[in-house]
Amino acid sequence: MSTLVSRPDRRYDIDWLRVIAVFLLIPFHTARIFDIWEPFYAKNVETSAALSYSVIALLNPWHMPLLFLLAGASTWFALGFRSGGQYAKERFTRLLIPLLFGMLVVVPPQGYYALLTQGQPPESFAGFLATYFALDFSDLSGYFGKFTPGHLWFILFLFVYSLAGLPLFSLLKGEAGGRLVARLAAFVARPGLIFLFAIPLALAGALPGIGGKAVLWYFALFLLGFVLMADKRFQQSIDRHRLAALALGLLTMTARVSLQAAAVHFEPFSAAGAGFLLLKSFNTWCWLVVLLGYGHRWLNVSNGFLRYASEASYPFYILHQTVIVAIGYYVVQWEMSIAAKFSLICVASFIGTLAGYEGIKRFNLTRWLFGMKPLPRPARSVAGASDPLALQTGAES
Repeated sequence: MSTLVSRPDRRYDIDWLRVIAVFLLIPFHTARIFDIWEPFYAKNVETSAALSYSVIALLNPWHMPLLFLLAGASTWFALGFRSGGQYAKERFTRLLIPLLFGMLVVVPPQGYYALLTQGQPPESFAGFLATYFALDFSDLSGYFGKFTPGHLWFILFLFVYSLAGLPLFSLLKGEAGGRLVARLAAFVARPGLIFLFAIPLALAGALPGIGGKAVLWYFALFLLGFVLMADKRFQQSIDRHRLAALALGLLTMTARVSLQAAAVHFEPFSAAGAGFLLLKSFNTWCWLVVLLGYGHRWLNVSNGFLRYASEASYPFYILHQTVIVAIGYYVVQWEMSIAAKFSLICVASFIGTLAGYEGIKRFNLTRWLFGMKPLPRPARSVAGASDPLALQTGAES
């Protein structure tokens, strides 16, 4: 006899925040083409400090942290109606398949355009692929044409976190874990204590990373997103502190960006370095509180756009950067102002990525490759029904 497990109440604000974060990748990665700090697959000859600070510096402190936090929150809800085994199986389908397909098909053109940008055009795209898949791991950025997971590092991390963290998530879902979470929720329900979550984030950020990515810091955010959904008192505390978080976020963002603009260098294990790390983590956490607080207040509703955008967001994420790089490589060669180039690349990339999604969603094979659920099976008329609009049967896979 099977036991039916009801799904937890849907948090539409979580869906809205994820959609907004994914769509913001278009201006963020387009601004990277004009970035004053780092190389990119496609690069304008003239860089822009205005775009670097107004887009990259303002989005970077909370953008990817928000996506990891929301992924952890979604894991809490997923394990509310799936067993651990079902969840792990779904992670293979939803994460590993798109990751492998993306690394084999979607990401390589970015490396090709990177070589063109560097003035080292391969003799052919096929010849480039042969070199690319020689798997030289000396530069995983991919900005100079070598093998890279590209922007799909996010999916790779989620896959590892989901499986490696499953025993911990199962523990937190249990009776003992529930008591621990309840005590933590009661503690941070006191005025101001919700901001203490910045401390474990800072500690995780101090630990060594891999390939330039703060692996344990992102896992801490993933885990934090899971925990925040486990007790309503966390959200209640966030709601009460959202205005204070906004003020503190603006204050610490000003300090953070000012230090960045002044190119102040902090030794990693010095007191000043530890203080700067805490400042960054506190600033990130403040913005997450702002987004979760105001999102819960204003975005916890559903409509047709959200249903469309929620399904589109994952394929959109997988496709967007390759589209940006391909369009950006040609646009930067035109005689236009930086503002015009940036606007054109953003609009064309959004349209191009959305067009790609519209093609992907129509076929079960492409839906599978991009981590989407299969199309619903066609409904069948009940035998003997004379009215073509009579009762139909069929189930979504």
